[in-house]
Parts: sequence; structure tokens; C-alpha cells
Amino acid sequence: MILVSSCLAGLKVRYNGTHCLDEKVAKLIEEKKAVAVCPEVLGGLSTPREPAEIIGGDGNDVLDGKAKVVTENGKDVTEHFLRGAYATLEVAKKVGATLVVLKENSPSCGSTMVYSGEFNGQKIAGDGVTSALLKRNGFKVISEEQFVKELS
Repeated sequence: MILVSSCLAGLKVRYNGTHCLDEKVAKLIEEKKAVAVCPEVLGGLSTPREPAEIIGGDGNDVLDGKAKVVTENGKDVTEHFLRGAYATLEVAKKVGATLVVLKENSPSCGSTMVYSGEFNGQKIAGDGVTSALLKRNGFKVISEEQFVKELS
């Protein structure tokens, strides 16, 4: 079973109430080969919600208590992101995920890049909170861009 970001499956769960539909991901859902999950929604955040970025590092640093996730207006939402990451980990275990495809650049789901924490559009190398936790627990996590390359 493949675990995928809900926004890639066409669900309107992104911070701004939109989705990032990926037709290949949607086909996997339709064929019952994938299960969709949104860590931020699982963590208790609403849709839409304020944009958030990791301040002081990446998802690994958040897991280690060295960084936090903060909204553009300065609200600390770290606990929501941690709660969502652990809930996603439970789903991955429950469905026996052999691959996890998450939305790149997200503070939850980024698997190679996340936004810098300065809300200026700049990106840095690193994992989102959920991606970092899943990788620490032995799951293969890739972005939607890597997924497309793997299918080619």
C-alpha cells in the first residue's frame, strides 16, 4: 500500500483550501493501491489555515525540540504538526505502507525541501515534520516529483 498526501489526491486540504491534484496519485487511490492522509488536518488544524513554516531548522530539528513550526503571524503550531506526524505514522503502520509520497516543500510533508522559515518563498534542504518522523521509523518517503520519475 502507498500512503499519499491528501492534497495530491485532489482533496482541498492545503493551508489555502486548495489541492495539488496529481493524476497518477488519484489513479492509485481509485485503484485502491493508495491511502490519502493530511498530517496537518490529523493534527487538528483547520482548512483553510494560516501558512506555517519551520523556524530554526527542519522537521528533524522539530522532532528533537530544537526548532518549531510557526504561522506567518507568529502563532506556534508545533504541537499540531507533531500530533499530525504521529497520527500519520500510525496510519502508515496500520496500512502497511511500502512507500510514502508526500507534497514537497510542506512543513509537514517536504521530503527533500522545506520553506526557510522566513516567509519569503526561499527553500532549504530538509524534511518536514511528518516526513522526518516516517523516515526515522524506516518508511521510504519521496516527493511527488520523485514519484513521477520512479514511474517513468
